[in-house]
Amino acid sequence: MSDLINGKCWHCGHELQTADYGRETGCLSCGKPTRVCRNCRWYAPSRPNQCEEPSVERVLDKEKANFCELFEPTLEPLTDQATTSEDSLRQAAEDLFK
Repeated sequence: MSDLINGKCWHCGHELQTADYGRETGCLSCGKPTRVCRNCRWYAPSRPNQCEEPSVERVLDKEKANFCELFEPTLEPLTDQATTSEDSLRQAAEDLFK
């Protein structure tokens, strides 16, 4: 296994290596599970089941470890800030027409 950086923790942004993506492995920085939908390259909040893969089994809690066979670590997980900035942009656009 390579010790190269594979991605970042979805919760704190800590850099993760290949060995850090086990089913029961948590982030060394914040302790949150790493093999979760929020850390997967297929995670897409705006899609059905919040996943780009149409054949995936439904996972209810995107922040809990799961057994998804399609899991692939993402280099840059989506953060809550991405959603917040979309909301703030939408609100700013709506404010223009008040």
